[in-house]
Amino acid sequence: MMEMGMSMASPWTTADVLFTFAMWVVMMIGMMAGSAMPVLLLFAGAHNGRGGSRAPFVVPMFALGYLAVWVGFSACATLAQWALHHAAALSPELAASSPRVGGAILCAAGLYQLTPAKRACLRHCRSPLGFLMSHWRDGSAGALQMGMRHGAYCLGCCWALMGILFVVGVMNLVWVAALALFVLLEKVGPAGTALARVAGAAMVVVGVLLFTGMLNR
Repeated sequence: MMEMGMSMASPWTTADVLFTFAMWVVMMIGMMAGSAMPVLLLFAGAHNGRGGSRAPFVVPMFALGYLAVWVGFSACATLAQWALHHAAALSPELAASSPRVGGAILCAAGLYQLTPAKRACLRHCRSPLGFLMSHWRDGSAGALQMGMRHGAYCLGCCWALMGILFVVGVMNLVWVAALALFVLLEKVGPAGTALARVAGAAMVVVGVLLFTGMLNR
């Protein structure tokens, strides 16, 4: 990142902002593609089963709607990273330099894992057939709307988990892969709901230990 002109001691330039935004978009596509594929394939099959003649065009519209939601999230993540950089709260590894900030992020993410909102969004993500049956819209515009709605549920399910990257390092590819696998297990695993709650409780515990200085990263 420093080779790209993003010195930790200097203000961001327009190029830095655009590069960071592009980085988040690419990361979100890589992390969410696996868990989004089942509903995309199911949508394509359902559209063909209903006699749809424009599936090659309609299916990409669904994907575009889904992608648009995560592009919006990437913009928010870029702003959050800029704010942390501006406050000199990021380490050279692009992780929160203060244990208190890192602990607070983990606690917030963990607590969200235990909320009804998380459970509701995860329930929609774990039941792609139910989502399609209850939110079906015909045509290209309908496919775009369905993709955005499913993306919104997916965002509601996963946004807090993405905040963990500010604790372990935004460019830590091991953690990026681990979070992508965790999201996939939450959505398609046989015990995804229980996994989300157990992980949430664990994040709160680790966050408290980090915040109080009892755990060194």
